[in-house]
Amino acid sequence: MPLEVLQQAAAEMTDWHGSGMGVMEMSHRGKEFIAIYEQAEADFRALLNIPAHFKILFMQGGGIAENAIVPLNLSRGGKVDFVVSGSWSEKSFQEAARYCQPLLAASGKASEFTALPAPGSWQLSADAQYVHLCSNETIHGVECHELPDLKALGSAAPLVIDFSSHVLSRSVDWSRVGLAFGGAQKNIGPAGVTLVVVREDLLGHALPACPSAFDYKLVAQNDSMYNTPPTYGIYMAGLTFQWILRQREGTLQGVAALEQRNIAKAQLLYDAVDASSFYENRVSPASRSRMNIPFFLKDESRNDAFLAGAKARGLLQLKGHKSVGGMRASIYNAMPLEGVQALVDYLREFEKSHT
Repeated sequence: MPLEVLQQAAAEMTDWHGSGMGVMEMSHRGKEFIAIYEQAEADFRALLNIPAHFKILFMQGGGIAENAIVPLNLSRGGKVDFVVSGSWSEKSFQEAARYCQPLLAASGKASEFTALPAPGSWQLSADAQYVHLCSNETIHGVECHELPDLKALGSAAPLVIDFSSHVLSRSVDWSRVGLAFGGAQKNIGPAGVTLVVVREDLLGHALPACPSAFDYKLVAQNDSMYNTPPTYGIYMAGLTFQWILRQREGTLQGVAALEQRNIAKAQLLYDAVDASSFYENRVSPASRSRMNIPFFLKDESRNDAFLAGAKARGLLQLKGHKSVGGMRASIYNAMPLEGVQALVDYLREFEKSHT
């Protein structure tokens, strides 16, 4: 999270704006928290240019819960097309089988999830209720840089995207999206809040078995307060939204400024890995994530030494996911360019001392 946000939250911990209480002590229906909530919603809508005919829902349960909540609300128990591009979309596909008929429209498994299947190769169903796509796969480091135009592919189904791990790192073409969901814990705030952006015409179709608290229509009608929302998480998200609004990069501001910064950070690290014979990145260049960059030491017997040296330099959480091994650098919005440069310097130093 941005240091500025953490410092502001610390300063307001026991007394928010002279109210005499901290946010964690507030009633979610009190005027103080309502003001926090309304500002956070308005700022999120402004940052991503979300059209008025989309509802913004602040929910709980993370992306994994949405793997159930989305089909409970949108599938009508029918067919749903899935593009399986990595571990997270694979989990989504498996979970959906409890509530609907998931169909495999495309899979990157043959390439060991090193490339996003080209949209032109997707086998889309004529009667699918929606098409599911994880637009950034954290574990495999695969990102969809341009959302597909399903109409051009012959599908009338709405596109559902799991943008958990790159939300607010780039713009979203809402003309191509029916619903987007994402956990807060990458670019928005601490774990606990899940953001759902849903087109209004998709509301009101929940299966009878859908719990009331997860019915998007009920949540929308009650301004995300059908049940007590994660108030402190929403407050922290709101502070992060305001931080993003303040970001500048040349003439750009907000998300556009962060996108340019993220491109520069990712390119710096990819260039360092690609220029080396000591490390490698296995993801197809066209599918490389700006947020999550997996890389491998060609001699993996040196992994432990690499991680120990990194830790000694304050470079943390570089171990790759247990399912794929290797290393992974997650360079979310709050990671400054200087942090990426420090990692690049260490990559070169470690290579030099071990060759």
